[in-house]
Amino acid sequence: MTSSFTIHDAAGYEQLMGRWSRVLAPRFIDFAGLADGERVLDVGCGTGSLTFALAASVDLAEVTAIDFSPVFVAAATRRNSDPRITIRQADACALPFEDGVFDRAMALLVLHFVPEADKAIAEMARVVRPEGVVAAAVWDHYGGMPGMRMMVDTVAGLNEAGRQMRARYCFQPMMQPGEMKRAFVEQGLVDVAATELMVRMDYQGFDDFWAPIAAGEGPLGKYVAALDAVERARVDAAVRDAYQAGRPDGPRSFASVAWACRGTVH
Repeated sequence: MTSSFTIHDAAGYEQLMGRWSRVLAPRFIDFAGLADGERVLDVGCGTGSLTFALAASVDLAEVTAIDFSPVFVAAATRRNSDPRITIRQADACALPFEDGVFDRAMALLVLHFVPEADKAIAEMARVVRPEGVVAAAVWDHYGGMPGMRMMVDTVAGLNEAGRQMRARYCFQPMMQPGEMKRAFVEQGLVDVAATELMVRMDYQGFDDFWAPIAAGEGPLGKYVAALDAVERARVDAAVRDAYQAGRPDGPRSFASVAWACRGTVH
């Protein structure tokens, strides 16, 4: 499985997105459901936002977490002190588990970075027992992420690379209304339900917002890292101006929405 997510440093990812994943994780768990004694698979665990929230929620028998990135696997492993949690490198589109061995498989903020997202959903369904649950959530980049849209719309007005990056960012897999629900149904899941989950992303100032992107983290950071010095200076200044919006630098808060979907294995 290739991934469209660029990761260089786990700490940079934490500042870019991990801190918001941790806020979103309890809302996602409430939607997906969870029960004592279950065996749960976390697909695309990153630095462990969902993994550790699962373990803290109820008395699970086991949490198995996988990620394609060795950087994420190493970071999550360093954080782990719970014997119920196992973390390993694996491919979401070819899960290294037997059929029906988990009660639930969950993917938080992952499927939009998997080019073959349908295959990942099918794999999650394969490794969950009959009557078990598959659940996933992805950010609504087009209509539900005003903080990030502020950045991509700004750079789209500066150069062609920015316009191309915006088109990729806004239309990643599973992000359009109803798209993930249709994919769940097409992969044979039943009783499929969808909802929207909202959190706020609160930044202390422009540097808090911009530093991980400027360091090259994530798909937005990949665009910034490819700029020459002149274009980089233009982009830095333009995004700073958009963030500050004519007021002194300081805290800003953005409502952010994720699409969420769950279904039952038939």
